[in-house]
Amino acid sequence: MTNAALAARRLEIIREHMEAENVLDFDAAINTFDHPRYELVGSEQVFDGEDQVREYYRRSRSAFPDQRNEIISLRQADDAVITEFWLLGTHKGPLMTPAGEMPPTGKPFKVRMCAIFEFEGEKIVCERIYFDSMSMMRQLTAG
Repeated sequence: MTNAALAARRLEIIREHMEAENVLDFDAAINTFDHPRYELVGSEQVFDGEDQVREYYRRSRSAFPDQRNEIISLRQADDAVITEFWLLGTHKGPLMTPAGEMPPTGKPFKVRMCAIFEFEGEKIVCERIYFDSMSMMRQLTAG
């Protein structure tokens, strides 16, 4: 596969991955990985391996059943695709925080995030997400 073809395929994979998360097709999202791994820098959490990533999906969609992303931009590096996106949802279930479980507030949030999808060949090996957790918490707890 040429470099241009590989780069195009990686962009296609990221779009497939993010859309699979939007429609709650976690099998399809998992299939975009060589080895499923999420690193949530804003909350200092790592989910490594299929079982842990599925647990991340379960927990995040329990807290935010309507969680979805809207891609702002995609950029490429030699071994990665960098995405900026909006993450949106409504807090309708318990949310695990460093301080413990936060009961649902019923409030919506919209937070701008950046994710680096690291690749080996055509498969994702890590999704590392950077976000300002305080922006989300302010929206979930605002008066």
